[in-house]
Amino acid sequence: MAGIRDIKRRIRSVKNTQQITKAMKMVAAAKLRKAQERVIHARPYKKKLQEVLGRLAQASAEIEHPLLKVREPNKVAYVVVTADRGLCGGYNANIIRKAATDIAAQQVQADLIAIGKKGRDFFKRKEQVIVQEFINLGEDIIMVQSREIARYLMDIYKNCEYDEVYLVYTEFITAMRQKPVVTKLLPLEQPEEAEADETEYLFEPEAEEVLATLLPRYVENQIYQVLLEAKASEHGARMTAMGSATDNAAEMIAKLTLTYNRVRQAAITREISEIVGGAEALK
Repeated sequence: MAGIRDIKRRIRSVKNTQQITKAMKMVAAAKLRKAQERVIHARPYKKKLQEVLGRLAQASAEIEHPLLKVREPNKVAYVVVTADRGLCGGYNANIIRKAATDIAAQQVQADLIAIGKKGRDFFKRKEQVIVQEFINLGEDIIMVQSREIARYLMDIYKNCEYDEVYLVYTEFITAMRQKPVVTKLLPLEQPEEAEADETEYLFEPEAEEVLATLLPRYVENQIYQVLLEAKASEHGARMTAMGSATDNAAEMIAKLTLTYNRVRQAAITREISEIVGGAEALK
């Protein structure tokens, strides 16, 4: 009977865990809908800003700006965006692996700027140089946070502390699919010229001055978009992971229930055999 009690206790424990994972899946799904909407709504602004910069590049023959200045890469910085919490499948592991592989391939000194606790904790254990960290950004990413991070990155680049700055984050594709990517943030690529047409654009003030104002805004928007993509990817990964955990718990409960029934049936059969044996002995 001790075996039966152990199996019942384990079934009860797995059911409790299943309730938790199911609730976490529902919470992640609700947060994902909101995060996905913010990502989708932010993308047109980014695209339009790129178009405006292209028009300015067309009007400015020679563009000179500290954020566009290319230097020989002797020291680079990697901004690694991970989550503050776990229980989201391979989300954090995938982005950390991507960052570690890219950093290891560098032929120059590569330092780290961590956004999120999981990436910070991992690279601290690996004794990677972490020059700055931004953690506990919360569930709702706001422009103020992005502006703070962007200004820090622009400052260290303009002050020649680093010659290149890379972003390592997870691009949100669908709720079931997220892609770790590495992209160069600084120096900014020369804005592509817009396709020529017959429209004439007048700039007030001069195009160079407008461009000097828009380039920092563009960097801020890049960081904001990255944080939104990462947050949506985190919720999608967590929803998927908790859904799989809930399904696995259901499968485990079914197997334990079958085992429980077999053990219980064997115990009943044994008791009946003992009763029959005792009755035969009294004859």
